[in-house]
Amino acid sequence: MRITLPSGTPAEIARPEGEPSRGLVIVPDIGGLRPLFDGLVARLARGQGWAVCAFELWAGRDDLPTLADRLAAGGSLDDERVLGDAAAAADVTGADPVGIVGFCMGGMYALKAAGTGRFARAASFYGMARVPEMWRSPTQGEPLEALTGPDACPAIEIAGTADPWLPADDLDALESAGVEVVRYVGADHGFVHDPDRPAHRPDDAADAWTRVLAHLGA
Repeated sequence: MRITLPSGTPAEIARPEGEPSRGLVIVPDIGGLRPLFDGLVARLARGQGWAVCAFELWAGRDDLPTLADRLAAGGSLDDERVLGDAAAAADVTGADPVGIVGFCMGGMYALKAAGTGRFARAASFYGMARVPEMWRSPTQGEPLEALTGPDACPAIEIAGTADPWLPADDLDALESAGVEVVRYVGADHGFVHDPDRPAHRPDDAADAWTRVLAHLGA
């Protein structure tokens, strides 16, 4: 069901039958909120018994219709707004505790959200450990700094060893920050969440989801 967060950001929420055992916030990839994530919200709510809410990363940005536009504009996203929407999405689940999971750019924000103190558990599917050079701006904080803050929650990172957005040094830095890093040899960026991507690896995706759901549900 589509809802609107207090900021005006569109979101998708689904609830299980009966009282949810916990809540989950989903931060989509750079492509934003779309049917792929609507389906994921519904499946996780039904399959896990959780209240699940995903929100739009690019609210009000109709000037960025293409992936190339959004890649170029990554630095214009504002942590205050995105992390504020993540907290608001957690609130609308009406559940406790609440975890957060993100994909690609959304995974980077899940790592940042892990340091806010609002979430019990965080999971990042190939989220960047450091803000890429082309996205660095005064509105973008560093994920590694958030993860080493006093309020940081347990986090897991799913990563492929052939991912150009996540070099080996960055994965080592995540581990040094206390993140559980699961490496999939030879996997490229985006190998889990979208079966239509050429990089998709179904066996690795199934294993990664098993690990992430166990982490989020712990």
